[in-house]
Amino acid sequence: MPDTAHPLTPKPSQEAGIRCHALLPCAGTGSRAGTDVPKQYQPILGLPMVLHTLVALRAVMRLDRLVVVAAPADDFWSTGYPGVKALRCGGGTRAESVFNGLQALLDEGTDPTDWVLVHDAARCLVTAPMVDALIDACQHDEVGGLLAIPLPDTLKAESGGRVSATVDRAGKWLAQTPQMFRLGALHAALKATAADRFAGVTDEASAMEMAGHRPLLVPGSARNFKITYPDDFALAEAIFRSRA
Repeated sequence: MPDTAHPLTPKPSQEAGIRCHALLPCAGTGSRAGTDVPKQYQPILGLPMVLHTLVALRAVMRLDRLVVVAAPADDFWSTGYPGVKALRCGGGTRAESVFNGLQALLDEGTDPTDWVLVHDAARCLVTAPMVDALIDACQHDEVGGLLAIPLPDTLKAESGGRVSATVDRAGKWLAQTPQMFRLGALHAALKATAADRFAGVTDEASAMEMAGHRPLLVPGSARNFKITYPDDFALAEAIFRSRA
């Protein structure tokens, strides 16, 4: 029989003993994107960007549920989307939103040994095979890891608007998302920095690094880029059209 479920309804996990939750911090404003609304809600091909992201994650069979961490006054989720749990506990920074979301999951009884895959709402071009590759690589790892790609370009250091040095790119990677860690371990790593307003935490992996862990680097894709600037929307639209 055909699948008549809502396009955002998660499919049941098919791998016993592995529980994975996708968590999307969705409380930012995306000021660099130059949009009239927070960039996660900017339409791409008629659909708000975050919904493209959630549709992609819905195709990952091993994700048990999809959780969005929105700002307290955000009414985008007020009507509800089947299969998406909206938590209105977003903070002033990404790290605070993720921490608050993890705390909410723990407060409702989620097992701290479950995996949580934190993903940028603005990485709407992620695909199920990318996420499956991350889960395959990390599910038996002691720490977990993240999608990333080796730095492809020459890297320059800047001073006063001019090049001050060329930085050796050997061993340098561009971090992407999802980033996959045990819920309890990631919560503890973020909690350790909360008193300092999460200083130095630029992503989940950096929090784990500060806690003494060494996350696994899992090769991602250049197409899994984060929409940040106005031109990125046109590029994302072109890629979606090419897939169709």
